[in-house]
Amino acid sequence: MTGRYAIYVLALMFAINFLNYMDRWVGSAVAPLIQAEFDLSDFNIGLLGSAFTLVYALAALPFGLWADRGVRKNVIGCGVALWSAATLVTGLTTNFIQLFFTRAVLGIGEASYFPAATSLLADLFPREKRGRAMAIWSAGTAVGIAVGFAGGGILASRFGWRVPFFFSAIPGLLLAGLTFRLREPLRGAAEKDGPRLKRAYDASLQTMWGLLRIRTLRYAILSQTALFFVLGADAYWLPTLLTRRFGMSVAEAGTLAGAVIVLGGLLGTLIGGYCADWRRKRSPRADLEVSILGFVLAAVLVGLGLVAPAEWFVPVFLLAVIAIYLYSGPYTAIGQNVVVPSLRSSAATITLLIAHLFGDSYAAAAVGLLSDVLGSLQLALLIVSPALLLVAAAVASLALRSIEPDTKQMDLTWARRISDAV
Repeated sequence: MTGRYAIYVLALMFAINFLNYMDRWVGSAVAPLIQAEFDLSDFNIGLLGSAFTLVYALAALPFGLWADRGVRKNVIGCGVALWSAATLVTGLTTNFIQLFFTRAVLGIGEASYFPAATSLLADLFPREKRGRAMAIWSAGTAVGIAVGFAGGGILASRFGWRVPFFFSAIPGLLLAGLTFRLREPLRGAAEKDGPRLKRAYDASLQTMWGLLRIRTLRYAILSQTALFFVLGADAYWLPTLLTRRFGMSVAEAGTLAGAVIVLGGLLGTLIGGYCADWRRKRSPRADLEVSILGFVLAAVLVGLGLVAPAEWFVPVFLLAVIAIYLYSGPYTAIGQNVVVPSLRSSAATITLLIAHLFGDSYAAAAVGLLSDVLGSLQLALLIVSPALLLVAAAVASLALRSIEPDTKQMDLTWARRISDAV
């Protein structure tokens, strides 16, 4: 495929990733209004976030296998259509139970996207450009969270909490239609050696779990598990923290949280991807080195931000978000660089399953419960966030010795594969 077409696919995947996170975090922006209408505790409102994440992690398993064995564009298109419908129905709910189930269905739809999209993009961009491509794609995360926070908060404050869900659902159906029209790249098309396959049938539950024998992938997943708890808890509770600590309205809290996340997330994601590709010319451990540095800096900055006075909160938290998001492009590239092309969706799936199931699937509810016990959301976040960021850095450092041999082994394994008929 031409470079222009690869850029077009990247732009479409960016737009879907943006919508993915916008739909996901609209619920967080309007949480104070939902909480007031249904008289929910912090634990109850946290369960809405956990319902999505838990189902998201479990549903990734069948979708990941489908993506490695089937046509990835169809996997993505079906998922986008499903989660858009679930978002639309969320705005029509009338009680907590209905809300819980619609957010759970949202997780089923969105679980289709990440494994298939990472594999698709890895077959369009060679390794020397992959970190930057993954960083640009991942930047949609920050933009989506920001628009979900800010747009959701503004619309909810003027028209009620249901309206933002209607606005975020319609574009998804349009993007799903565009996805079905894509040309599917051959698997392995961006590798220097080895076959280019139209279809591959390597993926199974056995081979998926067997990927955990790759030391670099294993420690990257465990590191992300600790990180995802922090990301899930802090992002979900940030608008509520701002309303309680600084007396902001829902619209003000959503706008500020969105601005900090979009600016910090964009800068951190893009800087991380470009720094890793630049550093890779000198060190094969570049992806890990950039990510570890970000985790350590973020641990310090998040702790400072949670205790800083109002005038210092925004600049300190902005720097913390930049530091956290340095990992985004490099970690996505790691999961593709150490795994053969025919199993890359499986690698993304096992990452999602473990990191979300044991990381952020219960993070919002756990911090909500801790907040109820301590009587302070600020203290609850301060206890868990810096410590787990340091854990993420420590676990990632265990892969520093293995990333170069694991990458070389992937190249050797794929180059030796007997080419299938295309």
